[in-house]
Amino acid sequence: MARETTCTVSRREFLLGAGAGGAVALSGCVENVRSDPDSGGGQVIVKGSSTVYLISDLMAQEFMAPDDVNINVTVDSTGTGGGFKNFFCKDDSDVNGASRPITDEERTSCGESNVEPVEFQVGRDALTVAVNNEAEWVDCLTYEELSRIWRDERVERWSDVREEWPDEPIKLFGPAPTSGTYDWFNNNVIGEDYDHTSEHEQTEKDNIIIQGIENDPYAMGYFGYAYYSENRDRVKAVPVDDGSGKGCVEPTLENAQAGSYPMTRPLFIYVNRQSLARDPVFEFISFYLEEAATGLVSEVGYVPVDEATRDDNLAKLMLERP
Repeated sequence: MARETTCTVSRREFLLGAGAGGAVALSGCVENVRSDPDSGGGQVIVKGSSTVYLISDLMAQEFMAPDDVNINVTVDSTGTGGGFKNFFCKDDSDVNGASRPITDEERTSCGESNVEPVEFQVGRDALTVAVNNEAEWVDCLTYEELSRIWRDERVERWSDVREEWPDEPIKLFGPAPTSGTYDWFNNNVIGEDYDHTSEHEQTEKDNIIIQGIENDPYAMGYFGYAYYSENRDRVKAVPVDDGSGKGCVEPTLENAQAGSYPMTRPLFIYVNRQSLARDPVFEFISFYLEEAATGLVSEVGYVPVDEATRDDNLAKLMLERP
């Protein structure tokens, strides 16, 4: 092992020191233990949300791009819940992307493997409902209408939603129950009195949802805004009215940033606190949290965090490292 001591204190490190109560540790040197360049470096394993996958994958690519970085970051899309259940809470991954907050049940499951999840917000998403480009009759949908379409014992034809709409069956494409997007939509749009329908084509691959909508003139689906942004010529985004008096609001990054779009939601990564003791994980997460406030997040199709959130994240990272 090669021991390296870094004595450069950046503006960010200075802010972190102040944010952590003026800890003297940041005003001196930070000692790191790293693998020798020819020893294989380190490994960081990221699982979880298909929505957050796009951010994490780009962060991994940018982090590994310099020639002197000898750390391999692997990113897989497993769904928020699937990532927690099958990898993160079993101590088989270092990081889990999540498009909704971790549940108490998941925290308990993680605790059984001595995994301590540390939460960081890394962006915001304008969750998007989309229909086929030929569905010119759909110019807006209310939360109540969306609930009736997507709840258990749902309405099955467009004319059941509004009588002037076509008397044709609604074909639904959406995430699987292991998805955080599924959970968020169920809790916030369908409503606590109802369950999400199981009568839809379920997938963790958002591009399959896009394809399904594109190929059926009476189809509908929902997914993270980034997937719509990449495919806006293939499907039609639907403005949404949540009944708050703002009327129909289009899903755009500008509306999400302003807070006017009702289906705006935070995006998270959860890091195993014990993994932060390993330099490769700590270095990657430091990079990730710094860049979460930059154009990298908007390049993917989401809203970056603001500078205050970035600074809070980085301060928390320093405090949580074992």
